[in-house]
Amino acid sequence: MFDRNNENYVYELVSKNIKKQRQLKGLTQEQLADKMNYSTQFISNIESKNHQTFSLGTIWRLALVLDISIKDLFDEEEQKNKSDED
Repeated sequence: MFDRNNENYVYELVSKNIKKQRQLKGLTQEQLADKMNYSTQFISNIESKNHQTFSLGTIWRLALVLDISIKDLFDEEEQKNKSDED
């Protein structure tokens, strides 16, 4: 469960959505990294809870490569549904 009051919430949310969108596109971390000219380790890091920070430019490039709207990476719908179930 993500805590919206935690300053790292947005990174956790975006990380979760990057992984979700990558998987929906049928891409491995390595394939996504290749498409972005990033290392597989970088993609792994931004998808993990032990993330490093990443830039808006990175988010923009991810959205372009995944062929999604940048707002899809900030989608809280799944988190709202989980909160409703608790």
